[in-house]
Amino acid sequence: MNDISLAGEVLPVPIEAFRSLSDADLTALRRAVSVLEKPSLATRLSAAAGAPLDMIGRALPTPVTDVVARSAEGAMRTALRVALATLPDKAVASTGSAVEVRIGETGNRLSRLFQSSDAKHKAMAALSGALGGAFGLATLAVELPVSTTLMLRSIAEIAREEGEDLSDPENALACVQVFALGGRNGAETALSESGYFAVRAALTKTMAEAAKYAANRSVLDSSAPALIRFASQIASRFGIVVSQKVAAQAVPLIGAFGGAAINTAFMNHFQAMARAHFTVRRLERRYGETTVREAYASEKDALGLG
Repeated sequence: MNDISLAGEVLPVPIEAFRSLSDADLTALRRAVSVLEKPSLATRLSAAAGAPLDMIGRALPTPVTDVVARSAEGAMRTALRVALATLPDKAVASTGSAVEVRIGETGNRLSRLFQSSDAKHKAMAALSGALGGAFGLATLAVELPVSTTLMLRSIAEIAREEGEDLSDPENALACVQVFALGGRNGAETALSESGYFAVRAALTKTMAEAAKYAANRSVLDSSAPALIRFASQIASRFGIVVSQKVAAQAVPLIGAFGGAAINTAFMNHFQAMARAHFTVRRLERRYGETTVREAYASEKDALGLG
């Protein structure tokens, strides 16, 4: 009998509990734990920018932080609209603050766009990053929604590969949830919990409300409280990693080439987080949430991350 710590509670767990996962699935879970509990974006950005970690992690001036916060919020609202547009035979047409979901061929075209290749995603993300590197902070409000949408498409591909049915609104929103998993907590965020399952738990209520709203509406209004709350909660944490991205792009002489490299690193980071996130969800469907969480806690302790 072993003791593990889960969400602040010490629970006795029989060794037999871990034997229900196959060796291959335990290996996959171990990789997921390492990725989810040790976000490596700062290291990736430092390599791309050729700048030390302390420069990437430096505090940005308040006016810049305000621009980042607004841009992150806008990017998450865009991501939410795109995610909901992938529901079967639906498409998004925006009129003011309203997002109309219509049956038809447009939805099929959007679904096909979501199936574009990983190489294309990275190339397009690099291009948007090159523009950001060349023109700086002034382009963030335009560049960030573009790069975020490209990342979301890649995340959706990974979700499908791990067995997610994106016709379910909850599963589609789980793709957007990945953007809350990419950085550490901060006192200034609305989602201050740290640790993979703590973040998921903090998002449970707003995600369920947003999924319920999406499932029960033929016309979606992006100003609906359920959608705004979910987007804002994700954006509060996503803004942390966007700040790191902006700091990396602010390195003197970074230029277009460096901006492309930074956006590629940014996409690689969230692809890794997505793979880990949807691996855990796949294992939960196969073995049950309790068994996977117990095994996750054991692997986390074994890696010295408990």
